[in-house]
Amino acid sequence: MRALLPICALALLSACSQHTSDVVTPEKVSFDESRFRQDIKILASDEFEGRAPTTKGEQLTLDYLSKAFAEMGLDKPNGKNYLQAVPMVTYTASEQQSIQLGDMQLQHRKDVVVGSRHDVNKVDIANAPLVFVGYGINAPEYDWNDYQDLDMAGKIAVILVNDPGFALPTSGKFNGKAMTYYGRWSYKFEEASRQGALGAIIIHDTEPASYPWSVVENSWTGAQQDLVRSKEEQTKWIEVEGWMTLDVATKLFAKAGLSLSTISDRAASSAINIPLNQTASIAFENKAEYANSYNVVATLPGQSRSDEHILFTAHWDHIGLDPSKDGDQIYNGALDNASGTAGILEIARQFAKQARNGNPLARSVTFVATTGEEQGLLGSRYYAANPIYPLDKSVAVFNLDSTNIYGRTTDYTIVGKGKSELENYLISAATAQNRTAKSEKYPESGGFFRSDHFSFAKYGVPAVFAGGGSIPVDEATAEYKTMMKQQMKGCYHSVCDEYRDNWDLSGALEDLAVYYNAAAVLGNNSDWPGYFSGTEFHSLRPAKSDNN
Repeated sequence: MRALLPICALALLSACSQHTSDVVTPEKVSFDESRFRQDIKILASDEFEGRAPTTKGEQLTLDYLSKAFAEMGLDKPNGKNYLQAVPMVTYTASEQQSIQLGDMQLQHRKDVVVGSRHDVNKVDIANAPLVFVGYGINAPEYDWNDYQDLDMAGKIAVILVNDPGFALPTSGKFNGKAMTYYGRWSYKFEEASRQGALGAIIIHDTEPASYPWSVVENSWTGAQQDLVRSKEEQTKWIEVEGWMTLDVATKLFAKAGLSLSTISDRAASSAINIPLNQTASIAFENKAEYANSYNVVATLPGQSRSDEHILFTAHWDHIGLDPSKDGDQIYNGALDNASGTAGILEIARQFAKQARNGNPLARSVTFVATTGEEQGLLGSRYYAANPIYPLDKSVAVFNLDSTNIYGRTTDYTIVGKGKSELENYLISAATAQNRTAKSEKYPESGGFFRSDHFSFAKYGVPAVFAGGGSIPVDEATAEYKTMMKQQMKGCYHSVCDEYRDNWDLSGALEDLAVYYNAAAVLGNNSDWPGYFSGTEFHSLRPAKSDNN
C-alpha cells in the first residue's frame, strides 16, 4: 500500500449563503487515518457478526459507539445514555416454501424470494389472480396511474423495477434516467398496499435495479426487520411481498400469451394494467418476534444557538450472519457501512476537539448512528418521525454510507445533485480541494432514495449524501483503483465485504474534510438552506433563492 498523506480540513469562509458575517474560523484539524482505519476494522470484525439489529452484534456495536462518544465528551440526549429505542419486529419466513405462479412450481431463492410482514404463523394463498400493473405507480403530478380502474382486493400485483424514465430517458417522463422515488421497491410495496392488493412481486432486472439477483437473494431472505406498525397500518399492508427473476417473469408472461419485452415497452410509454389470467399459490411458515433495536445519538452543544442542530448520520447495521451458508457465514459489512460509521466518529472527534480548544460552533452538532438501514431505513425513519430534537430546528443532515476506498479523486460526487442549497456548502469545500462537484455517474440507481438522508428529506430537512468520485488523481491511483475494484467485485451485500489492510483511505479522509468544512461554515452562520423549486421537497422547506 502506498504511503498516505495526512488530510487536513480548514473551514472555508465562502459565499455559500447570505449570512456569513457571524462565521468563526475553526482551527486547522487533521483526521487520524490510523484511528479511522481501526474503527472500520473493529466494527467489521467477525466478533461483531455482521451487526444485524437485535443480535449480539448489535450490543457490541452499541457499546463500542457509546464508549467512543463518551470519550469525546459528547452529551447524552436523554441524560442517561446515547440510545434511542427503535421498536422493531423481525419476520422470518421458512426456507421451505411452496410457490406456484401459473403452472410453474418455483424454487425459493433461485427463482423467487417472498416473505410476509404480518404476525401470522403461516401464509397460505391459493389461486390469487396475478395482475401486471406496469411500474406500479400512482403519481398524479405526472398524470400517471398504473392502478386506474382496478380493484386489487385478493389479487397480486406484478411490477417492473425502476420507473418509466429509465426505459425512455429522452421522453420527458418522470426524471429521465435519474430514478425518482416511484422507482424504489419500498414505494412499490407501499402503493400496492394503498391499492388494497393481497400481495406484490417485483420483476428483477439487473440494469434497472442496479444490482444483481444475488443482492435480492442475500438481502431478502432470512430474518427481515421492520418498524412496529399500528394495528390499522398492519391490516392495510400487503400479505406477501417479494421478487421474481427476469427469466421466470418472461416465462410467466409467455404462458399468458404476452411478450414481457413488448409489454414492458408499452408500460414505459403510458400507464398500464393487464390481468395475466394466471394465478399464484404461495405457502410458507412464518414467525414474528418483537424487540427494540437502537439508534446511537450523541450531541455536541452549540455555543449560542444550541437549539439549532446539524446532523451527521451513518447506519451501523449490516446483514448479520447466515448459518445456512456453507463456508463464510458472516456479512461483515466493512465498506457498507462500517466505513461510514467510522467516518462520523472521526468527524465527531474533530468537532469535539475544536470545542475543547475554545472554538465551539454556534449551532449544535448531533451524530446519529442508525439501525435497520439495510431493512428499509428503519432507524432514520423512526428518528425522523420521533425526533429527539425538533425537525424544524434541524438545519441540515450530512449522511455517510460506504465511504471511498479507491483513493483520491479530482472530482466529488453529490448524489442527486441539484436538490438543495445545502449542496453549495459541499461544492465550496470540494472546490478548495481543487475538486469538481458532480452528480453520481448512475442516477438511474436511485441513490438519493437508498440511504438514511432520505428519511429526513421526506420531512423537508435538507439532506445530502456525497463523497468519492470517478476520476483518480494520478496514474498510480488509477491502477490501484482498477485492482481494488476487481477485489471488491460482487461484494455488495455479500460475505466478501470485509476489511482489507491494503485499502487506500486517503480519498475517504478528503471526503470527511469536505463534510467537516461544510458543517463548520453552516454551524457558525445563520443560514437555513432549502430545497430548490421543481424538487420533490421544495414545498416543505423552499430555497431562499426561489423567493429572490
